[in-house]
Amino acid sequence: MPQSTPQPLMIEARGVSKHFSTGAGQVELFSDLNLNVARGESLAIVGRSGAGKSTLLSLLAGLDTPSQGSVKIDGQLIETLDDRQRAELRARTISFIFQSFHLLPELTALDNVRLPLEIRGAAEPEQEARYWLDAVGLGGRTEHYPAQLSGGEQQRVAIARAFATRPRLLFADEPTGNLDEETGASIIEQLFRLNRQQGATLILITHDPDLAARCQRRLRLHNGVLTELEP
Repeated sequence: MPQSTPQPLMIEARGVSKHFSTGAGQVELFSDLNLNVARGESLAIVGRSGAGKSTLLSLLAGLDTPSQGSVKIDGQLIETLDDRQRAELRARTISFIFQSFHLLPELTALDNVRLPLEIRGAAEPEQEARYWLDAVGLGGRTEHYPAQLSGGEQQRVAIARAFATRPRLLFADEPTGNLDEETGASIIEQLFRLNRQQGATLILITHDPDLAARCQRRLRLHNGVLTELEP
């Protein structure tokens, strides 16, 4: 029987460790972690608060550097890139949904979504931004600034911004944590639609077991060890 061709990797992490120096000494969050994520795969990382999930996400996205080990994004070894090259890689490949939104306070909701589209050279950035704000239920709030929006509305702007660039790799840290049940369910459908229809690799952190179960793979980070969970 012919063997299937392995799917190319979007993320390849080898021997990744992260430790911090504190007044009480050195704290090791995790060490010697290995992880492969195929292109187009959906992966959930679960674990208790403080286990290091968000730090691991930052390392896999090239926002932070490991104390030891290496991370490749789409075949590119992150530590060989300077700050400008990393920013360019993220701009053309990656989108993020953060718990803390990271919206620019001086820009309207529309401009927060439009900016990354302009950076990528989109043909019609304003039209695309309006489309995605409408898709998350904020078509009537485009000219509002973050301070004029509720926490749930700010989260939806952040989600629209992440979807708008149609990324090849999407990182989501508790993407529905600030949303009501109905809106959260709609956003989740859009997350997995992006994964399925556009082949976007999806890596998310969640405490929601139902959301984690929708992913193709689930990993638990506990006591510095990354363990694959049964389907």
